[in-house]
Amino acid sequence: MKPGRPWSRPHGPSPGQPTLRTPPGLDVLEGRNPVLECLRRARRRVVRIHLDDHARREDKVAEILDLAARSGAPVESVPRPSLDRASVTGVHNGVIAWAEPLPDLTFRDLLDQIECQGEDPFLVLIDEPQYEHNLGAVLRSALGGGVHGVVVPTVRGKGVTAVVQRVAMGAAEAVPVVREGISSCLATLRRRGVRIVGADSDGAPPWSLDLTGPLALVLGGEDKGLTPPLRKRCDALAGIPLAGDLESLNLSVAAGVLIFEKVRQEAGRRGRV
Repeated sequence: MKPGRPWSRPHGPSPGQPTLRTPPGLDVLEGRNPVLECLRRARRRVVRIHLDDHARREDKVAEILDLAARSGAPVESVPRPSLDRASVTGVHNGVIAWAEPLPDLTFRDLLDQIECQGEDPFLVLIDEPQYEHNLGAVLRSALGGGVHGVVVPTVRGKGVTAVVQRVAMGAAEAVPVVREGISSCLATLRRRGVRIVGADSDGAPPWSLDLTGPLALVLGGEDKGLTPPLRKRCDALAGIPLAGDLESLNLSVAAGVLIFEKVRQEAGRRGRV
């Protein structure tokens, strides 16, 4: 088959067949980037991949097919309407995969892994994130900024859903998400000598604070921000100055600003800026 041409559909459901369903106990991954990153990083087994039977063999699709063949993940080409009906996020870009859940990781396990790597911990803790798109965007920024892991509460707030993974564009495969109580995690960080900086509108500009070295950034949920008990547990508070009448930034935007301010400071410390 020549590159750039649709491949034939040797089998698969016709447009009139029932909607594809996610098998129990599996995660659904939608979009070329999330599926590709899952195959590349191989932290979990991809059980099945469905591709639009009229998609073209551009670079990402070709790599998905190659990695799937190497890992033994079965690939089936199906009509676009079947993918549309199966999509949870509404944006599948012609690719939907089902994979085993991401590996469970405790907060202590995460800290031990970072220590074994010989690196200073860089973590983001979010209290009660309510919007999946925000958590997905935070994971994307976390990957770009070298964050070792993101912590969200066990009960309250969103976990790593299909929408989170779609927005993260594969970052959920690289940045571990730990679901544990924020307060207990902060107590563990304090015992290990990690500096804790909370995001709060009353805080000092982040560029006026020392964000180098071991660091945990703590952000509140979208609705109520950082709670008083969490503020008291922080070594410092960082506030992002805003012009005009704007009172606050979106959670994921604020996280991105703080993450990359640390990146800037670390680069300056090493003489790269």
